[in-house]
Amino acid sequence: MGQNIVTPSAEALAEAAKAASEKGPPPVHLWNPAFCGDLDMRIARDGTWFYLGTPIGRKPLVKLFSSILRKDEDAYFLVTPVEKVGITVEDAPFVAIDFEVDGDGRDQSLTFLTNVDDVVTAGPDHPIRVARDPETGEPSPYVLVRANLEALIDRKSFYRLVDIGTHEERDGTGWFGVWSGGDFFPIIPSAELEAT
Repeated sequence: MGQNIVTPSAEALAEAAKAASEKGPPPVHLWNPAFCGDLDMRIARDGTWFYLGTPIGRKPLVKLFSSILRKDEDAYFLVTPVEKVGITVEDAPFVAIDFEVDGDGRDQSLTFLTNVDDVVTAGPDHPIRVARDPETGEPSPYVLVRANLEALIDRKSFYRLVDIGTHEERDGTGWFGVWSGGDFFPIIPSAELEAT
């Protein structure tokens, strides 16, 4: 006989997350509980969290869930010391809603704020990448927040990045991109930018 898997409720997960986060960020990377099934929870492309089809309107609860989020390969899970449940993420689990610029040129640092109040400075540990839709060519920019979890950089912030971008040569190709934390992050080949 197969064993019955009981999926914990969002309320039970919230309580476990609250208990686990009392001494700082929960060490989800160290926890390896058994998989308990999928939870009807979804993170939309705009960063809105849904439970049972209804938006979760309480930001503290969303922040609590985001603190126990983990990505293993291509799947997303909420993880506690005793439970691991799958959730759906439409694009990236977070949205970078703003950033601050410190310095300029190669000495510039870009510090992003996410919709769940994570703050990260782009650099070697928090790279920026731009994916392009193969059909439309539309760019989707991301910044790594923590352990395989990225934030989609919102449109207004992306336009601001373009405003402060510069051209650099990488492996014989000219790129338009931005500097942060001592690294250059390419956005689009210079030739393509000039063609548009």
